[in-house]
Amino acid sequence: MKFLFDLFPVFLFFIAYKLSDIYVATAVIIVASIVQVSWFWLKHHRVEKMHLITLVLVLMLGGATLFLRDPIFILWKPTVVNWAFAIAFFGSQFIGKKNFLQRMLDSQITLNEQQVWKNLNFAWVGFFIAMGIINLYVAFNFDEDTWVNFKLFGMMGLTFVFVIAQSFYLARHIVPEDEKTEATQPQPTNKQFPLDTKTTK
Repeated sequence: MKFLFDLFPVFLFFIAYKLSDIYVATAVIIVASIVQVSWFWLKHHRVEKMHLITLVLVLMLGGATLFLRDPIFILWKPTVVNWAFAIAFFGSQFIGKKNFLQRMLDSQITLNEQQVWKNLNFAWVGFFIAMGIINLYVAFNFDEDTWVNFKLFGMMGLTFVFVIAQSFYLARHIVPEDEKTEATQPQPTNKQFPLDTKTTK
């Protein structure tokens, strides 16, 4: 459900483009992104960093597209968003005790090595960089309609494949529930109790 909620503005962008043009679709994704962040804040009294980063970039690049009547800015938006996430994930590796990915997932899963979190985090950095490059390739080597289709189906498909591949790596390092339970249970001690030396006559 959260995955669909995160893609909510992109779905509306796709529908608006098919019904009208790139400028109407850009206006729609700006409004949808504002609604997404506002609704999340009203429900949870907080804002997710990914939603906020996306909103700021949509306002900047989408606004430039509408103001200058030039779609190049909105074409760059997925690349800038992905590279912004790459920088955020990379920087989190050196700030604080937990990287970005661990902060999001360690309440749900326990891994047997800290290095695994680092490997996963760097894998996402590489993925975001690659997605940004692929977006530019599609945007400037194919027609606008192909790019719009790729923005929804291509990026969603590549993300799905990456997450599935990552799940196989995770499966080898997740600590089973029974082992976590044993680790939290108090361990028996070898404390010796003195014998009663009293005797009865």
